[in-house]
Formats: sequence, structure tokens, C-alpha cells
Amino acid sequence: MNTDTLIKNLSAEVKPVRRHAVGRRIALGILAGGVVTAILIAIGLGIRPDLDVAMHGYSFWMKWTYTLSLAVCALFTVARLARPDAPRLRRLRWLWLLLVPVCLLAAIGAMEMARVPSGEWLAMWLGQSWKKCPWLVLMLSAPIFIGLLWSFRRLAPTRLRAAGAAAGLAAGSCAAMLYCLHCPEVSAIFVLTWYTLGIALAAGAGALVGPRLLRW
Repeated sequence: MNTDTLIKNLSAEVKPVRRHAVGRRIALGILAGGVVTAILIAIGLGIRPDLDVAMHGYSFWMKWTYTLSLAVCALFTVARLARPDAPRLRRLRWLWLLLVPVCLLAAIGAMEMARVPSGEWLAMWLGQSWKKCPWLVLMLSAPIFIGLLWSFRRLAPTRLRAAGAAAGLAAGSCAAMLYCLHCPEVSAIFVLTWYTLGIALAAGAGALVGPRLLRW
């Protein structure tokens, strides 16, 4: 049997993949993990009692928009790296877009600090929960990361460390979005530092375990 015949026989009964199958699979994993994370927040941490009031202020939407922007970029990266023909990171030039929300939030933080005495800057930066915020974001990202691992089981990533890092980044960003339902902090510099640290920890954890858990 020659090569052409072999390939023809192997592909004869292969069912075509539905359009947007990768996106649907990833969305399902994110949704399942997100539901678990939301339940953990509601039961373990509690929804902030003034959420209705907070949602009428800019601070809540500042946090939510920042984390959503990171999540969108991260999920797009996950979708690219879930394929066996994933490009090298240096070819993903659009990743610089991650810097846009970071720089915008830094500018907002600088403007906030300019409006208050310098003696209040430390309190704005640390808030009331700086010691636990990054670790809570990391912990809450675990169910979403597991959901993405489930998604990858039907996909074919080849750049496992990069895919793991992207999945961790997506999980951390989505977890931080949901954490806004509990977190009472209002300072942009707090969010920029401690939320971002938690998201970075999730990305680092994903890069660490990616080569082992995503192997196929």
C-alpha cells in the first residue's frame, strides 16, 4: 500500500469537525468552572452586602472591566494554543494588547493618587485585604483551570507550557472577575497590584503544570 492510499483509507471515515467546535468546547469548560467558583465565593466568602450600591459606582466596573479585558485576551490565546498548529509565542504579536488594560488602570491609579494626600497612598495601595487577595484569586481560579483542562482533553495542544500558562491566565482573570462580587476594595492601584499578582500566580501555576497535565 502506497502512502497516498494509506492516507485515503485513514481519512475515509473521519467525521468533519463542526465549525467553532474549539470555541464551544473552551466556553463550556470556562462556564462549568465559573459556576463552581461563583458557588465557592457565595458560600465561602459571601457576596458583598452593598453590591447593589457598588454596581452604581465606577470602582466596581473599573475592576470588572480590567479583569474582563485580561480574560478576553487570555481566552483568545487559549483558543489559538489549543490547536496542534499553534504558532510560537513570538508570532502572537497581538499579545501586547494585554498591556493596554494594565496601562489604562495604572493611569487611573495615578490620577486617584494625585487627588489625595501622599500620606494616604499606602492605605490605597494595601487596602484591607492585600495579604489574602492574590491567594484568593489563585484559589478561585482552580475550578476554572480544571474546566479548561477538561476542554483540552478533546483538543490537541502541542505547546504545552504555553497552553498551560494561557489557561492559567484565563482562569485567573475569570476568577478575579467573579471575585469582584465579594471584594470591597475600590482603589485602582490596589486592583493593579494585588489582582494582577493573583492572576500572574495562576498563569505561573498553569505554566508549571501544563506540560504534565496537558500531555496527550
